[in-house]
Amino acid sequence: MIEDPNPDQAPKFAPFIGMAGIAGAMIFGCIGAAYGTAKSGIGIAGCLIPVVMSGIIAVYALVISVLIAQDLVPPSSGGHYSLFDGFMHLGAGLSVGLTGLAAGYTIGVVGDKGVRAYMEQSRVFVGMVLILIFGEVLGLYGLIVALILNTRSSG
Repeated sequence: MIEDPNPDQAPKFAPFIGMAGIAGAMIFGCIGAAYGTAKSGIGIAGCLIPVVMSGIIAVYALVISVLIAQDLVPPSSGGHYSLFDGFMHLGAGLSVGLTGLAAGYTIGVVGDKGVRAYMEQSRVFVGMVLILIFGEVLGLYGLIVALILNTRSSG
């Protein structure tokens, strides 16, 4: 096994912090997607737009989780996974996870109330879809920031 010249910058627990980023992305992103699906699906099942949009939130979390997992290197294999990389991956995971949670909440509430209002007046549909798109963009912003953070940590 090759000794690391500076073990303070690559401690053995650094991959754990990166794995916490994976967990944060998946847990918070899937909670947001599940809330959005459940809340908007309860309303009236005639409009599937909010349900599909909230499912995309979980895909954002999955993409970042896979990218982070590809960068993880176990300390026993002699790889160099620095503390900086671990915290960048944690930030990337939390970025996409927490924005996914916010986007899922937005999509759920707007989808539920919007579909119910659409049954009363059909004019509400365009406004509802616009608000749903803006809610989805919240998750997309988190994905973009997470991709930038992941790129910075890799090299």
